Amino acid sequence: MIVSIAECRQYLNQEVTIRGWLVHKRSSGQVRFLIIRDGSGILQAILLKNKAQAEVFQSFDLLTQESSLVVTGILHADSRAPGGVELELSRLDLFQLTKDYPISPKEHGIGFLMEHRHLWLRSARQQAILWIRHELIRAIHDFLDGHHFIQLDAPLLTPAACEGTSTLFSTSYFDQGSAYLSQSGQLYMEAGAMAFGRVYCFGPTFRAEKSKTRRHLTEFWMVEPEIAFADLEELISWAEKLISFMIERVLAKRRPELQLLERDIAFLEKINPPFPRLSYSQAIDLLAQKGVSLPFGDDLGGDEETLIASQFDQPLVIHRYPSVCKAFYMKRDPEDSRLVLNMDILAPEGYGEIIGGSAREEDLEQLQERIKEHNLSEEDLRWYLDLRRFGTVPHGGFGLGLERVVAWVCGLKHVREAIPFPRTLYRLYP
Repeated sequence: MIVSIAECRQYLNQEVTIRGWLVHKRSSGQVRFLIIRDGSGILQAILLKNKAQAEVFQSFDLLTQESSLVVTGILHADSRAPGGVELELSRLDLFQLTKDYPISPKEHGIGFLMEHRHLWLRSARQQAILWIRHELIRAIHDFLDGHHFIQLDAPLLTPAACEGTSTLFSTSYFDQGSAYLSQSGQLYMEAGAMAFGRVYCFGPTFRAEKSKTRRHLTEFWMVEPEIAFADLEELISWAEKLISFMIERVLAKRRPELQLLERDIAFLEKINPPFPRLSYSQAIDLLAQKGVSLPFGDDLGGDEETLIASQFDQPLVIHRYPSVCKAFYMKRDPEDSRLVLNMDILAPEGYGEIIGGSAREEDLEQLQERIKEHNLSEEDLRWYLDLRRFGTVPHGGFGLGLERVVAWVCGLKHVREAIPFPRTLYRLYP
């Protein structure tokens, strides 16, 4: 019977077959140990000299790291073994005997490991990170689907930018001029919200920012809910509940992976909405108290976000930024026209912004004025303006950057480990 390692506890004292790869091996007199992985988990297999066939026992000496193999034997409970299960081998078949595997148990530099990312994914640490990523993705879908959101897929090729073209990758699109790799599916989700009420897209987005910080990728994944009839307070509430749901899911389902990463989960266990809040003006005042001067109208940078968030042990909501540093579609604050009704959520422990969102300007004339102020083409956005002509309502949404959340949850120093194949300013291989 062929089973996965994750299923082994269901088949104690039965003969099973496992297909996978050799992580490492060791010998102890009459007993030889193999650590095998198959993607679903890690299994310890043993060869007993007085029980195994001679050729099977001797084949142990040939095995090398990452050799692909098939093993058959009886499963036994053993609290000392990984996963509490051990396989007593009776048969071993090789698919391939690997030679000169480049990633050995010794220390390797990050440059070498990124150059061999296609192989580095096999390591226990990287698999733990990506299982946590997978769990966070499942949690996002479960939360939104469970609250009657419908997933709509936004196009990755767009005719215009939603926040200007300075940070977009462009390409020629047949005889129609330039097209851009999407930096956000938001505008399309606004159309979806006018049709379905609650929608979201979830996919890759692209930013051509020449940034070398530990928080930036040029290609990253973002979930973007959009909600009809929502105001800023409701958006903040949805964002808080989504983050809390994601953290609760990982703590419930992926504690072994967090332990393997040696993640201190004390901060994660404290997550409990509502989160603390600061207005932009209060954030500026807090920075001033810490000796950092930021002129009104400047956006918060990574250093400022880290300093502010370090004063709190939960995610922090900062709201109502100046309109001069924000996108054209954000609705102005009716109590102060210098500000917009937006919010950012900063993760604690120095991981920066993980959510950004706003109420959208639903008034046609106001939106047309904003488009002019930002020197954008009204013709390119004609379809978007139609949403204000035909049944406009107050609405808003936000975007959550998956890799930043993964980095925060896993306690990573850089987001490049939070995605299978990172794309950065200097990284396009493999």
